[in-house]
Amino acid sequence: MTTTTEAAPTGAGRRDAGDPRGGRFDSSLGLIMLLLLVVVAQGPVRRALSAPVAQSWMTVFTAVVLQALPFLVLGVLLSALIAVFVPPSFFARALPRRPAVAVPVAGVAGAVLPGCECASVPVAGALVRRGVTPAAALAFLLSAPAINPIVLTATAVAFPRQPQMVFARFVASLVVACAMGWLWQRLGRADWLRPPARPAFQGDGRGAAFWASVRHDVMHAGGFLVVGAMAAATLKAVVPASWLRGAADDPAVSVLALAVLAVLLSICSEADAFVAASLSQFSLTARLAFLVVGPMIDLKLFAMQTGTFGRGFALRFAPATFVLAVVVSTLVGAVLL
Repeated sequence: MTTTTEAAPTGAGRRDAGDPRGGRFDSSLGLIMLLLLVVVAQGPVRRALSAPVAQSWMTVFTAVVLQALPFLVLGVLLSALIAVFVPPSFFARALPRRPAVAVPVAGVAGAVLPGCECASVPVAGALVRRGVTPAAALAFLLSAPAINPIVLTATAVAFPRQPQMVFARFVASLVVACAMGWLWQRLGRADWLRPPARPAFQGDGRGAAFWASVRHDVMHAGGFLVVGAMAAATLKAVVPASWLRGAADDPAVSVLALAVLAVLLSICSEADAFVAASLSQFSLTARLAFLVVGPMIDLKLFAMQTGTFGRGFALRFAPATFVLAVVVSTLVGAVLL
């Protein structure tokens, strides 16, 4: 009797701790409680979602994601092609050996990528992994979304009476991209650039490795895109429109205001020219700053750069890029506009 009495609680304890049915019961109970909470709170939730601020938030979030997602997928596909099908020796032959010369070559090469900033981040990460000097890869990252033919064509359409805006955007963006590449070459440190570890893709041939790389990068970069879009939507919903009208009256403040607005709105580089053209109360120089800053650093880009190259890199690279883009835009605007 004693043995039976002592064994029963022990067996019961083992059954409670390891019985999978107990886990299912707990999960089911939690799900039921969550559903009951949703049912009870559906009135307040519905009222909160119908508020103008919530509607604005959902509109901006959806717009940012839908604008960026196709180009993110394009960048992921190009990244996988580079990682699987392009041998490392190709880049050694394609780019000059001297990093100082490779930077402007990579910057000009950014014109061949018909996408936006969401495509350039994974491609730049793939270039670094394939042995391209980081200074050249970063110049490509900054120039590709700003000087490719689609973006320049959209700018010409958005500013039909100011064709100088197309040339000014091209010059300012290329100068910033090359300058940041040279700055990284001079001051950057290897321990600041920490791309995440990638799994060794195994499969039957290059096709399986290609699709495994695509799945990995879509899940990784897509998550940071969603985080950035949420932050952009939150800030867009709370920034009063009256602030913009007041900022436009001061030339210096207007440049800085539109540069900050470009960071907050996180608009795709293939659509930002139309937004800039609509801000007619601002000077052309201020709108040029909007067009140069946005494709190089915004909330979603900061999140994606953090995921691709590491937080230490993004915390240093993003502020430096912002300051340089504002300064160069102001100077180019003063000369060309």
